[in-house]
Amino acid sequence: MMIAAIYARKSTEERGVSEDQKSVTRQIEHATAYALTKGWTVSEDHCYSDDGISGAEFVKRPGFLRLMNALKPKPPFQILIMSEESRLGREQIQTAYALQQITDAGVRVFYYLTDQERKLDTALDKMMGALTGFASEMEREKTGQRVHDKLLQKVRAGHVVGCNVFGYDNVDVPGPDGTRQYVVRRINPAERAIVLRIFEMYCADGIGIHAIAKALNDDGIPPPRGDRRGWAGSCVRAILLRPLYRGIVVWNKTKAITRGGTSTSMWRRESEWETIDAPDLRIVMPDLWARVEAKFARARAQYVRTPNGQLISRPSGADLRSQYLLSGLAQCAICGGSIVCQLRRQRVGKNVYMCAYHHGRGKTVCTNDLRINQGIMDSALLHALNRVLDEKLLEEAVARALAEIRAGQTTFPDQRVAAERTLSLIEARLRHLVEAIATGRSSDAVFTELHKEEAAKKACLAQLDSLNRLAALADTDGTRIERALAERVADLKSGLGRHIPQTRQLLRKLIPGRIVCTPFDDARGRGYLLSAVGTYAGLLGGKLTVKYGGGEGGI
Repeated sequence: MMIAAIYARKSTEERGVSEDQKSVTRQIEHATAYALTKGWTVSEDHCYSDDGISGAEFVKRPGFLRLMNALKPKPPFQILIMSEESRLGREQIQTAYALQQITDAGVRVFYYLTDQERKLDTALDKMMGALTGFASEMEREKTGQRVHDKLLQKVRAGHVVGCNVFGYDNVDVPGPDGTRQYVVRRINPAERAIVLRIFEMYCADGIGIHAIAKALNDDGIPPPRGDRRGWAGSCVRAILLRPLYRGIVVWNKTKAITRGGTSTSMWRRESEWETIDAPDLRIVMPDLWARVEAKFARARAQYVRTPNGQLISRPSGADLRSQYLLSGLAQCAICGGSIVCQLRRQRVGKNVYMCAYHHGRGKTVCTNDLRINQGIMDSALLHALNRVLDEKLLEEAVARALAEIRAGQTTFPDQRVAAERTLSLIEARLRHLVEAIATGRSSDAVFTELHKEEAAKKACLAQLDSLNRLAALADTDGTRIERALAERVADLKSGLGRHIPQTRQLLRKLIPGRIVCTPFDDARGRGYLLSAVGTYAGLLGGKLTVKYGGGEGGI
């Protein structure tokens, strides 16, 4: 007796059609009838289906994953029935690979629409399969183009093509037969007031996006889509940057693509964006919008960047608030407390650094009563930084780091094999968990385990990426790295000390820990010995860890 399995798939869900008439249901019914004419037995346990999932998706397709998992170690069926090859997929390389796995497992594949068996025994069979896959993928691309053109027409006509937006209601506009013809936006008065409040609060001095989110939560204002976790800074930021609130509709900023067998998206060039004036949807007036834009511009100016605009570091809240180079970045060697700056308004230019614990808790907690002029301390640190960023020191650090990498080069292959084996086991466990969810055997424990395995996979991929980069660096002569460091250092050294927030960012990139201030009292007098251990990796975007030691100086 020949056991037959069935696979059915449909890209989009049909509306206004009963459950027993949906495309996937019909595919299974027709495949079952086809099996009966052949004398095959269909097992309900082996009817696999995916409804509302694109043929370009091969990772997040539960029915397909269950089918492929059933092939090992030995498939419980001998026949697989589909309506046509495009049901398996509409991406020719991935579809061909899946077919190869199915036939290699000893399963014969039949299409009931043409009453044909798909074979991969000869070069002609494979060529026909390639042509079929090409045609399916071309049809998918044409369908995408038709959908894009239709959406573009709707956008230009002022119709809604996306989801709900906070501040507006989506209103159905009926056609002559009373059914929905299209959707338009209307300003929601209550949400409009909240949007305006967010913009006005952001324009106030000293109020940031997180403070706004906290204020909204404290007042019990429900967030967009009723998220039970309340307002977040990212949500406030998204509202402040949404051009729709100033009466501008921007569409076509991203496009859907397929990478690694799954769907994702990428940004389009700004010249491809569709921008349409919509004054009837304006909530924020131009002057208020301009003030918010100006504040964002001032904040962006605080970021440390390379000459070509590449981001090196973003400021922390402490960087933006502090006017003092060492506050919060240095610590007392006696008690471990922070070194902070004390303002002496009655003595201009005489602000001093001191131990916060001694000042606030007394000498029983910390005996370090040393106070040093702010300008002297800052100058000494900047002078030490300039020495650390010397070209000779950079060359020495790069050479030493590359020597360490090359010394461990022989272990890279074994480490990579171990990481790849671990990744394979994680992916196998993930497939079993997805199958459990797809078959309804899920529970909170299953979802918890799924998240755990996904995190483990992410960590394993990061390890593999690191090993690959280290292996590539082992063959590097160091010239390229030295040149990249020199270019960034030359620009950064010129700005050291001129802009306190940016200099603080640079310090945090160069020194992951804190600057230790050890007080001394000897023939030179009283002063602090500054010491720190850091890395040049921050200047390379984390691509290479190049350490330097020392950076010591006394005051």
